[in-house]
Amino acid sequence: MSASLDWAHEWLTSLIWTGKAFAITVIVFTVVVALLARYTHWGRQFRRIGFPYFRPGRSWVSWRPLLTLALMLWLTALAVRLSLLFTFVNNDFITALQKLDSTAFWYAIAIAGVLMAVVVVISLLGTLINETFVIQWQVWLTDHMVADWLKGSAHHRGRFVTAPVDNPDQRIQEDIASFVTQTHWLAMGAVDAALSLVSFTALLWGLSGPLSVVGREIPHAMVFLVYLYVVVASVLAFRTGRPLIRLNFLGEGLGASFRYALVRLRDNSEDIAFYRGEDAERMTLAARFAAVIQNRWAIVFRSLKLQGVNDTATQVATVFPFVIQAPRLFAGAITLGDITQTGQAFDSVQESLSFFRNSYEAFAAYRATLDRLTGLLEANKQSRALPSLTAADHPDALEIEDLTVRRPDGRPLIGGLSLSLNPGQALLIKGASGSGKTTLLRSLANLWPHAQGSVWRPTDGHTLFLTQRPYLPLGTLRTALAYPQRAHRMDDEQVPQVLHSVHLGHLADRLDDETDWSRILSPGEQQRLGFARILLSRPRLAFLDEATSALDEGLEHALYTLTHDELPECMLVSVGHRSTLNTLHTHHLQLLGAGRWSMAESPQPTAASRRPAPAGSGQALAQTKK
Repeated sequence: MSASLDWAHEWLTSLIWTGKAFAITVIVFTVVVALLARYTHWGRQFRRIGFPYFRPGRSWVSWRPLLTLALMLWLTALAVRLSLLFTFVNNDFITALQKLDSTAFWYAIAIAGVLMAVVVVISLLGTLINETFVIQWQVWLTDHMVADWLKGSAHHRGRFVTAPVDNPDQRIQEDIASFVTQTHWLAMGAVDAALSLVSFTALLWGLSGPLSVVGREIPHAMVFLVYLYVVVASVLAFRTGRPLIRLNFLGEGLGASFRYALVRLRDNSEDIAFYRGEDAERMTLAARFAAVIQNRWAIVFRSLKLQGVNDTATQVATVFPFVIQAPRLFAGAITLGDITQTGQAFDSVQESLSFFRNSYEAFAAYRATLDRLTGLLEANKQSRALPSLTAADHPDALEIEDLTVRRPDGRPLIGGLSLSLNPGQALLIKGASGSGKTTLLRSLANLWPHAQGSVWRPTDGHTLFLTQRPYLPLGTLRTALAYPQRAHRMDDEQVPQVLHSVHLGHLADRLDDETDWSRILSPGEQQRLGFARILLSRPRLAFLDEATSALDEGLEHALYTLTHDELPECMLVSVGHRSTLNTLHTHHLQLLGAGRWSMAESPQPTAASRRPAPAGSGQALAQTKK
């Protein structure tokens, strides 16, 4: 009995075959990706998210993604060739068993052993390369998406766009991982399916014989029947599974909404406990979770229908080739090895054609992931396109010219505000609740899109905004004190002194403790830490929004005095209600509502304001606008 292939020279034949298959695969893969990216909606979404990673630059490192992708395509072609060779080995030893040829049998087993060893090595190498590719792409894309989200304060201004996105944190943390994993699985699976389809169709063409249907003979009927069979099954699967795209997208949003409610409960647990609001919170959580479960059941029932179509098609396919080839075996036209190889080839063709049908549920989830990631990118883009103030650097003054601030509905909060503040001077902004005090600070920071005018102030890290409850980042206390600068830039000897000066000396020994300081420190301690941040960063301009609301009047006076003494040239802009703040500021801005405001110098200027102003400085304003 002769072997089905010349195994002594098959290694060279297979290398040549793999090289040709790889070259054709690269060309076809490039053309298909380009066409999908141009003519399909989801392809254009993928181009926006994924293409930048593969764009090569001048350094060789920038070519690594493309080179890794090419290596994965080559390994896929090699794996298909090995699968094809296994069918010939299987044919040989099944036929050897049928003919009781022990020599041919053990020779086939030896060839199978060599192939299995090669498959193991290729499998391990492929797993390492594939996982490396996925991890590196996820790292790059996460950094890219985070940078885009932070650019131009899109993480904050995004709430003002026409359709704000929900849960950007989940989109960055979960959806990026899903996108990378699903893209790799679908792309490599499609390539493997296409290569297997072409390779095993050629094999099946040679193995299949004619079939008489209603008196007419169809040559190579097995090939036509398997294609017709899978096309019909795929059409049914696509029609059945299409609603899963919308259901998966909805499920991501509902799950994120429920998780956000849980996080809010955790973050506000003390307030909820004071209110005895556990029952109300439980009802809220139950309502949101009910929506999650309702959508989950919809996915289950739709998935059952899709699984029923796929399982039926798969089960029928297991016996189909044997039913067709059995008459030829009984007639002696083919061997038992041939019919076994026919079954393997049929299964491979059927599985390759069925890849897209069986992957429809995964593709539906992938489409939802694309929608969520592109939605975040689009919201970031829209937030950066929102109106903003004309801002420029002025290292030694704060100058505001014709600033108008409006509510989102267009009603004026502040109209035509113009003022100038020089080094050492301090401005107190007062007014009734809702008059626009905090909104004015947001506008000066370019965070409020409903404002127009011009602002000149120190930039490049020389301006510090201090909110009512200072933001404390994750990490050590030293990191919180230095924020937004790096902790290693601080003077280790100065930090304990500053902590003692703001009455936080008991924390001097805990600078390198890493914990959630926003939960450890009281509101008053957090506000004192904010003043320590000012003393350490030494800004030229500091905005303080109710920065002493949790402190008693004596401590408030001590901290402002300390700031004036330590930073005599620093300009302060404060928002507050207490009358005790009046004597701590050189100028007062009273917001009167409906766009009206008044501006005046303090009748009792601080010691800092009595220092002579630098030569060429502007005059302080004393005016009222009605």
